[in-house]
Amino acid sequence: MDLILILDLFGTFVFALSGATVGVRHRLDLFGVMVLSFAAATSGGLIRDALIGAHPPAALADWRYVAVCALAGLVTFYRHGLIERLRNPVRMFDAAGLALFAVLGAEKALAYGLGAVSAVLLGTLSGIGGGIARDVLVARTPVVLHSELYAVAAIVGASVVVIGHGLAWPNVPVLLAGAMLTFGLRFMAIWRGWSLPVAAGAPVDDEQRNDPPGHR
Repeated sequence: MDLILILDLFGTFVFALSGATVGVRHRLDLFGVMVLSFAAATSGGLIRDALIGAHPPAALADWRYVAVCALAGLVTFYRHGLIERLRNPVRMFDAAGLALFAVLGAEKALAYGLGAVSAVLLGTLSGIGGGIARDVLVARTPVVLHSELYAVAAIVGASVVVIGHGLAWPNVPVLLAGAMLTFGLRFMAIWRGWSLPVAAGAPVDDEQRNDPPGHR
């Protein structure tokens, strides 16, 4: 098993944990938690593969992706207390998945012959797609639209991969550097509250006002 596949499966696992954790918090049954686990972990990659013509998509062609999602869903459902002991588990798992999928998505786009801008866009889509699907399924505003730097962090990581490819730098170190930069930027944004500006004086929606901080 090569390193890129290992990173992809690990990213799938942590994104699946984030989806399953949201499912448990919303009091979904076991099936609902498993659906959210799979959606969070694979949606970005499925969309990316469909757009670049990678058929069938890796998440459907390789049984290990489904197995990893199922494992994450079961662990979270039956041991959610252990997962919740981590500080802000959804955010941390989400940040790790975002970092890995952003760089791997850009790398795969480049491997299929796409240009630099397209690779950055598809890397970003790979990173944010799962979180969007997860949040839409539980009827809440996707994190990417209102939270601390999210898509921006994915863009930075994907750009590192594209730049490294253009300069013919070694592949694996570039991927790791891009993922670490994305995770670090997202972590600092959560910790320090970095975010893009919102409209001054805009009213706060009642649903957002009443949404517990732990659900974001």
